[in-house]
Amino acid sequence: MIISKQKPFKEILACLEGVERVFLVGCGDCATVCQTGGEDQIVEMKQRLEAEGKKVTGSMIGESACHILNMKRELRQHKAEVADAQALLVMACGAGIQTFSEVLDKPVYTANDSLFLGNVQRFGHFSEHCSLCGSCIVNETGGICPITNCPKGLLNGPCGGVDKGMCELDSERECAWVKIYNRLKALGQLDKLRKLQSPKDYCSAEKPRMRVIERKGSGTQGPGTQGPGTQGSVTKGGGK
Repeated sequence: MIISKQKPFKEILACLEGVERVFLVGCGDCATVCQTGGEDQIVEMKQRLEAEGKKVTGSMIGESACHILNMKRELRQHKAEVADAQALLVMACGAGIQTFSEVLDKPVYTANDSLFLGNVQRFGHFSEHCSLCGSCIVNETGGICPITNCPKGLLNGPCGGVDKGMCELDSERECAWVKIYNRLKALGQLDKLRKLQSPKDYCSAEKPRMRVIERKGSGTQGPGTQGPGTQGSVTKGGGK
């Protein structure tokens, strides 16, 4: 889930300077859970913009704002309202806003800041556990990612600043490598700590990335396809 927070309203107004008619877009997925682009937030944004003299021509909450084809279909249901607007204000993550900038010839602005890929601990509580580095090593570290959980991203044990098992940068946070050690010990896999991890190769994280998964049974032999009736894929990084 992409975790986001809403920008200060003054910043939103600044980007809409000179825009009198706005169409609002929310997201029924991540932004709704984060309370940055759900139904309540769309209603509140409409009221605040109208109080500033803006006209909200209409609104929609896409099932998932990052799904380009679905958003194209849903926009057709609001064709007149979108046409009447001078700009769109998208209350979704960075991927969501770029969906609309790609398919529309109108200015598109975001109301949110995208923060991180997060896990949901409980309602309103999110934590970051994955950095989308493209080359996962958690099989060797007890299912815990040191790149994300360690502020320094250390791959081979703790730094010299660990104090009583706590991180030197946050005395209330357990050192990631202490967590990894305890996890591997509980699993009877401490021998994995004897294996040195090579320096991280970030080629697999070069941007922009793309992944294409072939449909099963298509009978085509495109890039990454493993054969008729099988599912293949191809992943591309920037410049590769």
